[in-house]
Amino acid sequence: MVNNSRNLIAFGPVPSRRLGRSLGINNIPPKTCTYSCVYCQLGKTLDMQIERRDFYKVEDIVERVRRKIYEVDQKSEKIDFLTFVPDGEPTLDKQLGKEIDLLKEFGIKIAVITNASLLWRKDVVDDLSKADWVSVKIDTLEEKVWRRINRPHPKLGLGRILDSITSFSHIFDRELFTETMIVDKVNDEKNHLEKVADFIANTGIKKSYISIPIRPPAERWVKIPQESKINTAYQIFTEKGIHTEYLIGYEGTDFAFTGDTRRDLLSIISVHPMREDAVKEFLRKAKANWDIIEQLIENGKIVELEYNGERFYMRKLSQGDRYESRNKTG
Repeated sequence: MVNNSRNLIAFGPVPSRRLGRSLGINNIPPKTCTYSCVYCQLGKTLDMQIERRDFYKVEDIVERVRRKIYEVDQKSEKIDFLTFVPDGEPTLDKQLGKEIDLLKEFGIKIAVITNASLLWRKDVVDDLSKADWVSVKIDTLEEKVWRRINRPHPKLGLGRILDSITSFSHIFDRELFTETMIVDKVNDEKNHLEKVADFIANTGIKKSYISIPIRPPAERWVKIPQESKINTAYQIFTEKGIHTEYLIGYEGTDFAFTGDTRRDLLSIISVHPMREDAVKEFLRKAKANWDIIEQLIENGKIVELEYNGERFYMRKLSQGDRYESRNKTG
């Protein structure tokens, strides 16, 4: 069992596009995982394994979360979710189900963000079924690409994992989401994305997130796809009936109209591209004119794209996003 600082177990709350104000729970020491993803912000996996075990004492996790909740309450702030989002794969924690059960005493919804690599195990299914919100990773449907991008433990198989995601989607009666990380020249081609979208649509999962490696990755060669590829991914997913949003690092302002037209517009198109007619309607309601769009394009804030004969507008990825360095992603 890991003997580490209890202060590392609970962190935040941090703003999350998916979960509002999320208090993070780090139930796995760095970097213990079933994958060693090329885009991971934490770098290469140090301890790759697929056997579940104890890491921290359950009472330490619960107590540290209790203290964090108290500290947040004292500041009159709110917490929307308690989220298992550790420095590795959360389902490797043998006590995950027990921890979720005990954390329910706080009356806050519980989320788990997992790569789904152990979802074929009944004990993992049982544990995740206790959560209120679960996100599973689906970067590809092709074994060769999966081994290149996710670099899984050699005893894992993609087909088994995909089958387990489908099975779990049929029994989990709360909020289930998928997340797909797209990497330039690896899994960002149209035919590749169509296969992923078809699979998700056939599971019945209604909402998906498309993410890109906006933070320095484990491997230097990992790059962000062109905006046109990101837009195409969004369009393919939505055409399959999937409610789709971007996760590209801009938290925005919860998409409400605040009176700052530029900021509000940028917050929206950072989540999904807006078609030209939608932009015009937004500007009409904001009592603003098209000059704003031209200025945002000129200043490199947004980019105009075409898809199936329609014009779309999305956030322009800055040069700072198109990094070359390696440091600490997903």
